[in-house]
Amino acid sequence: MAVCERLAVMPPGSDAVDDRDDFVGRARAVADEIVPLGDPTEREAIARAAVAHMHGLGPLERLLADPHVDEVMINNGGDVWVDRCGSLTRAGRLAPDVAPRLVERILSPLGRRLDRLSPIVDGRLADGSRICAVIPPVAIDGACLSVRRFGVRTRQLTEFAAPAVADLLTLLVERRCNVLISGATSSGKTSLLNALASRISGNERVITLEDTAELRLDTGHVLRLETRPATADGVPGVTMTDLVRTALRLRPDRLVVGEIRGAEVIDMLQALNTGHSGSLSTCHANNPIDAVRRVAALLLQFAPGWPLDAVDEHIRSSIDVIVHVTRDGAGRRSVSDVIELSSPDDPRPHRPLVTEARVVGHPDRFRP
Repeated sequence: MAVCERLAVMPPGSDAVDDRDDFVGRARAVADEIVPLGDPTEREAIARAAVAHMHGLGPLERLLADPHVDEVMINNGGDVWVDRCGSLTRAGRLAPDVAPRLVERILSPLGRRLDRLSPIVDGRLADGSRICAVIPPVAIDGACLSVRRFGVRTRQLTEFAAPAVADLLTLLVERRCNVLISGATSSGKTSLLNALASRISGNERVITLEDTAELRLDTGHVLRLETRPATADGVPGVTMTDLVRTALRLRPDRLVVGEIRGAEVIDMLQALNTGHSGSLSTCHANNPIDAVRRVAALLLQFAPGWPLDAVDEHIRSSIDVIVHVTRDGAGRRSVSDVIELSSPDDPRPHRPLVTEARVVGHPDRFRP
């Protein structure tokens, strides 16, 4: 591309290269010189393509500019797939050298390492999008990249459930129930968590804890904490367990944990069981019963000395409600189950861990 060739001879330390806005202005000027008879729309497209090629995400920028695109994936070093409004379609194929260059360009400002010693990396772009990149030898057929976007459009509770169920979910937040949102990958757990958290009162102090910051809570008093992996040059990592313990020293009114998946389950449930009511979290599971089993399995894994009865009681005392969200074949995300855990005070000798109700429609059962 002639515009790229002209831009490539710019001094490497110039402001036009270092500042993206100036770089765009320079590209427009070069496009005007090269295509003087083209219409403004054509010249703008040429300039933007040149900037994307040299300073951005190249051919992916056009896809990520679409507000309906939820995720862009590069498979096997070149095949590009797009998740648009819940529908997965193939968008084309990149040249063999493009994917590694894009991965390097994405990771460079993040300070993350990706090489044969560290072939897997997670990160977050400036706009909040989450990235995951894998290269050979782990990715056998070539570099793989996934860019999952968040916050492009805030979803409302009524988009996940009928008005009556949305009202029930709002009531759960208002009455400070501890809610665990379960669902499969890309089922909408984070989006539903955002929608639920938007119902939190603006005068409450909320602390979010995530591996990769994705949450964008629509409330006024939020502290966002994010884990940090250890680096090859000896910088220690910051784990989710570290964040939970730190958050408890920052006087939270509510805790919002992006996902329960490891040793932090112990500190998290203990926090919920010692006064931090109204907290929210997510968990990967096929159904709400499996979500309870997963939490129990994590407790047994990281606290192997606990008896089964103690695990059972701890879960009952810490989690009030499980909300399960699903995604159908058309890409629609919806709440399929709202299940209340039975109370530790239930007098029945063999009480069930959860109630038998599905999509509970009795708000009076949830009391502060």
